[in-house]
Amino acid sequence: MNNAFYTGASGLRAHQHALDITSHNLVNVNTFGYKATIPEFRDLLYSNMDVNINREVDDDIKVHAGHGVKLSNQDLDMTQGNLYNTGYQLDYAIAGEGFFAVDRKGYIEYTRNGSFDVSIEGQNEEAYLVTNDGAYVLDRNYERIVVPYERGTNVIDNNGLDRRLGVFSFSNPYGLLRTNNESFVPTDISGEPEIAAQDIYSIYEETVERSNVDIAKEFSDVILTQKAYQFSARVVTTADEVEQVANSLRK
Repeated sequence: MNNAFYTGASGLRAHQHALDITSHNLVNVNTFGYKATIPEFRDLLYSNMDVNINREVDDDIKVHAGHGVKLSNQDLDMTQGNLYNTGYQLDYAIAGEGFFAVDRKGYIEYTRNGSFDVSIEGQNEEAYLVTNDGAYVLDRNYERIVVPYERGTNVIDNNGLDRRLGVFSFSNPYGLLRTNNESFVPTDISGEPEIAAQDIYSIYEETVERSNVDIAKEFSDVILTQKAYQFSARVVTTADEVEQVANSLRK
């Protein structure tokens, strides 16, 4: 088995995946509430190159051969994004810790995207606060929020609506599992959601939280990843050439 070939191939796979993550971050630079993903690498298993049957070489000077690299994890960057004033009365932003809770087709998810709107439903024409994709925004009791409005005029009364929004926190928000670009669900690592203490957040009206993607850093990562990918490809090419030379010598 040509270890150099497989080492280079593992680098190609890992860095291609890292480039996909960086590209996804850049695509969502204007997605409200989006949290960037950070790729994390780990080297693969090392094998001992000491084949001295008498074991005369000390353990601390034995030579080890690596088997490449892998993308071991995709960490979430939960730092605060910049707040942007939209002037729209149903936009809300959380400054500090916490997430809004939404009911998306029967599943409870959590998001930092406070770009909300109203959905008027049923014979009674109840107006519910919803996300831009139609998920119901929930209060602290996980109930749908009804927005008062004047029927026939569609004039919305959002007075005190910010105090009715449910804001929830997690013991380890970095352990949340992303379900789409700006929504998450809890895991065993994140812990269960709890009603956020009022001293860890503030809610701003007519405001949304921008993506926390650092464009300069992402483009820098693109350059580094491309270089690493090129080096891995060169290792694969060189290993293939060496194998060809070895095969020709056998003939």
